Amino acid sequence: MKSSIQITRGIESLYGTRDENIQLLEQELTIRTQLLDGDTLQLEGEETQVRRAERILQDYADLVKDGHALNSGDLHSFMRVLTADPNVSLRRLVESGKSRSFGKKVLTPKTVNQRRYVDAIENHDLTFGIGPAGTGKTYLAVAMAVSALLNKQVNRIILTRPAVEAGEHLGFLPGTLKEKIDPYLRPLYDALFEMIDAEKVEKLIERNTIEIAPLAFMRGRTLNDCFIILDEAQNTTAEQMKMILTRQGFNSKMVVTGDQTQIDLPNGKKSGLLNAVEVLRGVEGIAFILFEDRDVVRHVLVQRIVRAYDRYNETIGAGRQLPLKLNSSTSPEIPNPASSAEATPAYPSVA
Repeated sequence: MKSSIQITRGIESLYGTRDENIQLLEQELTIRTQLLDGDTLQLEGEETQVRRAERILQDYADLVKDGHALNSGDLHSFMRVLTADPNVSLRRLVESGKSRSFGKKVLTPKTVNQRRYVDAIENHDLTFGIGPAGTGKTYLAVAMAVSALLNKQVNRIILTRPAVEAGEHLGFLPGTLKEKIDPYLRPLYDALFEMIDAEKVEKLIERNTIEIAPLAFMRGRTLNDCFIILDEAQNTTAEQMKMILTRQGFNSKMVVTGDQTQIDLPNGKKSGLLNAVEVLRGVEGIAFILFEDRDVVRHVLVQRIVRAYDRYNETIGAGRQLPLKLNSSTSPEIPNPASSAEATPAYPSVA
């Protein structure tokens, strides 16, 4: 079947860098495209898939006419969702993903799960964001924390993560305590600097309005009027996870982020993140958002790398603590690493 769609404006962002958006449409829907007369896109392929491509392209043309500015990177993220899920429309993705102001950044969630994640953080006091690298778990959590601080919903931001080396043994690091722990916390600084001017971040840190500290420093504290983010939670032990979750005080929100495929704990240590999912399943007031490989919003290669490692681990049965399948958003399961014969508990749905 052949069909044609006229794209009078925005053809450059539609095609994307090195035609990556159109190539994605062709590969995922198994169709062929050809640009005619500079503004008409001809589609050829199986009727069902051509109709899907028509809906996507017509939505794009209508949105551009209505004044929506879709840059190439955002559109590529939307395209990945659209080609994977025939029930989602481009218009719905763009219009339901409302833009939010986070300090000097205005962000729009780029995938369905990112939107669910932001909504869950708004509506729950404790939210878990679990999934592969590049899905925006930490970035969006920091953005929500900055927004809460600037809107005076909280008085402080607490950013913490376990100081666990990623498969390396760094030995004794020189310098002051701050200089020793800063390398572990650099990703949190990077996210902050994108939301707030660097000078203002330094002043907020000096005044202790923003505190960035290793997880071990949280013991014994009660954190009232705070927005707390625990990053890299897959590298906590069960005891550490219980400790940080019980630090939450009045008028506080907590977001726990982690990637179950990148556990750097010593052999024999079960991840506190996986343990928390089993223990807290069904507890009222806690939201669990599971990200998938299609939520990756970094370079397209990152998504392919995540898929490749997932296939490899499934094939060889490597890493008994890396059990989360990334191909299901409705009923993901976590097997118990201690015994493959035991029943597998399912992730709880958003409370």
